[in-house]
Amino acid sequence: MEQLAIIIILSYLVGSIPTSIIYSKYIRGIDIRQHGSGNAGGTNIFRVLGWKPGVGVILFDGLKGFFAVAVIARLYYDPVIPGSGTIIEEFTLVQIIAGASAILGHIWTVFAGFKGGKGIATAAGMLVGIAPVEFAVSLIIFTIVLITSRVVSLGSISAAVAFPLTLLFRWNVFEVEIQDYSILVYFSIAIAILLIFTHRSNIKRLIKGTENRLTSIPFMKNKKSSGQKETQSS
Repeated sequence: MEQLAIIIILSYLVGSIPTSIIYSKYIRGIDIRQHGSGNAGGTNIFRVLGWKPGVGVILFDGLKGFFAVAVIARLYYDPVIPGSGTIIEEFTLVQIIAGASAILGHIWTVFAGFKGGKGIATAAGMLVGIAPVEFAVSLIIFTIVLITSRVVSLGSISAAVAFPLTLLFRWNVFEVEIQDYSILVYFSIAIAILLIFTHRSNIKRLIKGTENRLTSIPFMKNKKSSGQKETQSS
């Protein structure tokens, strides 16, 4: 019980590190919560301060989730879930508890009045450590939706939904053996619901057609520009 409590607390605190606020305040001299969408997350940094700091903040937020499942979870030694009297036979369950704590810390950070980001990057980092194949598929879905719609929130929601669907298809359709499948399915559905909940304001704007769109996508900018130059020269 003591070890599990320590893992939850440590993971929550790591997840609570307000990366976007620290970067915007101490490096750029602004409070990101007073700019753009007002959200203390990597997407808002991306929108307000540019793609390079945005990518940096997103990667660090992802690292928080990965660190929780890859490092902090390994502090667990007690094989009994407190109060249940049952044995934890799957280390994946301990990782899920650690990762979920980090995500909750990111969304409701104790260091910034319990108002943080939306948890996508931290959840992504966690999933890299637990289910890399499903994460890769979700990342592909995110990229496709982002390129076609230029709406980050729509890509994030699509990726969140794609993760449990990928698990279901791999297990039931392609009959791939997945370690701790039942635990992962229920957990991934819960995470998808949580991330959709944190994007509820974005969903309202998507329905109204007022959601923010990226004016350009950095890794496509050069191709687009070169294509325009070729057209002009011809």
